[in-house]
Amino acid sequence: MALKKIRMELGRSAEFPEGSGDHRYEITAPLTADGHLDAEAYKQHKAECRIARIWPGEPIRQGLLIHTRKGWAFSYEKGEEDDETLYKLDRHLFKPGEYVTVAEPDGDAHTFKVVEVS
Repeated sequence: MALKKIRMELGRSAEFPEGSGDHRYEITAPLTADGHLDAEAYKQHKAECRIARIWPGEPIRQGLLIHTRKGWAFSYEKGEEDDETLYKLDRHLFKPGEYVTVAEPDGDAHTFKVVEVS
């Protein structure tokens, strides 16, 4: 099982009608052949399942892809205060053209388009 590199860019929104490649996540995670997150492989590779949050005008935030009792999230520090939850990730595919919703700790949710999986 090889870990995949996934790049997601901000999808269309009122603030960004064309989306934004400058607002993105870069994720390293195991995927099944059809593009779902491979939960079994994740258990063996937790420490390698890394994420980077890249936002203009902010330092790049490095963190981990984690699974909690609430579901999947991006976590940057110990505790849940800064976790960004991923909406129904078990149902979504990581394939170019697919969309994933990420909710920030304050509750604001943004939709991201998967643009690359390698």
